[in-house]
Amino acid sequence: MKIGILALQGDFIEHRQMLTGLGVTAVEVRLPDQLADLDGLIIPGGESTTIGKLAVMYGFMEPLRQFAQTKGMWGTCAGMIFMAKDVGADQPLLGVMDIVVQRNAFGRQVDSFEADLIVPVLRDGEARPFPAVFIRAPKLIEAKGDAQVIATLPDGTAVAAQQGKWLATSFHPELTGDGRFHEYFLSLLQE
Repeated sequence: MKIGILALQGDFIEHRQMLTGLGVTAVEVRLPDQLADLDGLIIPGGESTTIGKLAVMYGFMEPLRQFAQTKGMWGTCAGMIFMAKDVGADQPLLGVMDIVVQRNAFGRQVDSFEADLIVPVLRDGEARPFPAVFIRAPKLIEAKGDAQVIATLPDGTAVAAQQGKWLATSFHPELTGDGRFHEYFLSLLQE
């Protein structure tokens, strides 16, 4: 299996390290033609408007939408925003995932936090909480159509969704040392 990480901006190196640690071939994607032989793509955290502007500048928008029609895609934090159909702001979006997202919903950088999440779809997800890291994180306001919420904070706030082979998380699993979300994404690609 070969997984790409969109390397226009953000924390793509950490995703590559996590995938490599799981024995998966991981490549940094900087040009649209590098999508051709990938089994899946991760859009990392960073700054969603910057990622969107760079994706437009480098001609990624249509190739990414075509890729998403048949392949798996996972957006973390800013990547979640970029994949969403609705973020309540005027910025370049892929608009592939039927979710409504609120940017910076938990506050500024100083308001960053960690939370243990019960995530039943993960290996041992009910018995062993996932240590989620939230940095200027977006909030999942609504999952529509066949998109479904797969993780919430203890207060019920939705923070992760899945729609077929697409995954979106408000938080940064690549910063935790816990590879279960990466394993879950890989499992979606084999369905």
